[in-house]
Amino acid sequence: MGNELGDKAREEFLSEAQEIIDRLSRDLLLLDATTRVGPPDPDLINGVFRGVHTLKGLCGLFNAMRLSALSHELENTLDDLRLGRTQLSPDLLDQLFRAVELYNRLLASSKEGAGLDEVDEELESFIRELRRRGAPASVSASQSIAYDLDANMLAVLTEYEEHRLRTSIEQGMRLYRVRVAFQLVTIDDQLESLKLQIKPYGEILTYLPTGSGADADSIELEILLASSESVEVLSGALSKLNGVIEEMPRMTATTGPPSTGAPPPSLMSDPLSMHASVAQPTALPARLTLAPHPGVAKSTKTAAPLASKREPTLRSVAQTVRVDIQRLDHLMNLLGELAIVRGGLERVVDQVRAEPALRQLTRDLGRLHHGFDRHLAAMQTAILEVRMVPLGQVFEKLARVARQASREVRKEVNLVITGAETEVDKLIGEELSDPLMHMIRNALDHGIEDGESRERVGKPKAGTIALNAYQKGNQVVVEVEDDGAGIDDRRLVQAAIDNGALSESESNELSERDRLELIFLPGISTRAEAGKLSGRGVGMDVVKTNIGRLGGVVDVHSDLGIGSKFTITLPITLAMISALMVRVSDQTFAVPLASVQEALLIDFSEIRDVEGREIATVRGKSLPLCRLNELFELQRAQHPANGSRLLVVVASAASRRCGFVVDDIEGRQDIVIKSLTGPLRSTSGFAGATELGDQRVALVLDVPMLLEEAMSSVSLSKRSARPHG
Repeated sequence: MGNELGDKAREEFLSEAQEIIDRLSRDLLLLDATTRVGPPDPDLINGVFRGVHTLKGLCGLFNAMRLSALSHELENTLDDLRLGRTQLSPDLLDQLFRAVELYNRLLASSKEGAGLDEVDEELESFIRELRRRGAPASVSASQSIAYDLDANMLAVLTEYEEHRLRTSIEQGMRLYRVRVAFQLVTIDDQLESLKLQIKPYGEILTYLPTGSGADADSIELEILLASSESVEVLSGALSKLNGVIEEMPRMTATTGPPSTGAPPPSLMSDPLSMHASVAQPTALPARLTLAPHPGVAKSTKTAAPLASKREPTLRSVAQTVRVDIQRLDHLMNLLGELAIVRGGLERVVDQVRAEPALRQLTRDLGRLHHGFDRHLAAMQTAILEVRMVPLGQVFEKLARVARQASREVRKEVNLVITGAETEVDKLIGEELSDPLMHMIRNALDHGIEDGESRERVGKPKAGTIALNAYQKGNQVVVEVEDDGAGIDDRRLVQAAIDNGALSESESNELSERDRLELIFLPGISTRAEAGKLSGRGVGMDVVKTNIGRLGGVVDVHSDLGIGSKFTITLPITLAMISALMVRVSDQTFAVPLASVQEALLIDFSEIRDVEGREIATVRGKSLPLCRLNELFELQRAQHPANGSRLLVVVASAASRRCGFVVDDIEGRQDIVIKSLTGPLRSTSGFAGATELGDQRVALVLDVPMLLEEAMSSVSLSKRSARPHG
């Protein structure tokens, strides 16, 4: 990318290019899915071509030479594909997916300014391979068309439309002429509606105005439609259009297409600009089959894109603004400062309320305080909504990764996606990508058996990996489940002993949950030799580390021979949270309110000691207790405010539950978490710090980590801090 490009323009280019590449990835996944159940959809192929063409123009505008070169070569290949000069094969699909990966690497290298030499070598190799494919000779333009088509209609056909016309005739489809009048003010919406109505029955090849209309506010279009249905079926499907449908007669003999004269004014435009701005995004199907398929059949009836001519205008169609996430972080920090101001204002109101002579001032200040509080809460909600993105954006990337991984290990797998509309904070969504990728690759390599092994035990040949997401209160739950061989916890324990992470005596104390969670220790793997995707004992360690950094927790459940399920529980956002402020000795701590179930007083008589742990019985269920003053090595309060009873804050994360013993509860407060720096950064048990209204600083408890420490039979969290070497 040119050095003269400013930082702001460069960021705009990278953001827009990334959006186009993400759309390319989604369209390729849809194309791959449709070719497994039938012929390729020409609409999708043309959409991929238009996306690459748009990206090529964008790269040329910003002088991104490497990206432009890749787009140019890819555009040639896709042009041959959409015009029928080459066929869509599994090998070609693999190359197109590889191009998406190469696009992402080029973007990353351009942003970081590093690793360009390595990417250049890969780019040159890919382009050479793409050129070697070549393309068979194109169909001659003089090939006969066995229909008596109007010369004006033929004259407006683009090369792509003529290819679709010939393909439709070769497939034995009938051609129909449809005359429909449209209101000029709503022609765009009406054409889109027509396109959706016709798609199940046939394909719109082209259209042009007839030059007549009922009045000055309407226009009549003549539409060329290819369909295998009868006139009666089409008339019933399009009954609301008040149009005229007639089948076009075939020619008895033909030596070539009719001569073409000068084309009349037409609504058709170059196919590169066909409704790119108004096309509705297509979501991924809930179930994707990820495996090589034997071949690709020829295309059948589908709808071609429509285009319409608009009146010149300088107004933008888009109603969105691209905003750097750092700006939203800055706004959230300002909101945190305002929350501190609100706390100070509340204390002033309480002080004034104690003076009887200032009763009127108290009422005025109280009214102002309530208004300020209400508007601050509304502002906080609005900014959080702006930060939220659907997890479908992450799942689309994972579908591409799963497809590639399934080919590497040569296993047929169905990827089932549900809950893609579940929203999380943008930053959490990005940080979640890598852990989920490791889980998917592990499931493919370790969990899913090969086809023959599955059939021997009565399972379907194709394995299944299910991705599910849903909101649970103020948290988001993401589940990754497979129907593979499951996790052999005995082999995990032996691997931990061989690795030196566990002693024989400690292994005997482990519960079933603890044995399974050994999978998250660094260097632990049940595989003797590393495979292409996993087996080095670092992937699941990365998963737990990254999830913990997000304030989340990951649980594992497995049945040998049946399958495994990993459940990730995360906060919806880390930007600004509600917290319960508690006092332990002379220190104040913040407990995220999303993790708090209740606070209660427990008599000493209700507490018993089980294997060195304090356990209380609450409503018939056992509750492990954790004394925070002992955990953080603080002095116990000299005069407990609760006498012979303990004040316990019951916290939970996923299936874990524990009672934290505190000295007092100071109230609820909205806080902005600041990262710990310096020596405090490596201190476990804390998610960060926050500023209080009276100029004090409180540490924010890392509830998932504390729960794991409190409930583990052996202190696994300390062992996981060992160097990976």
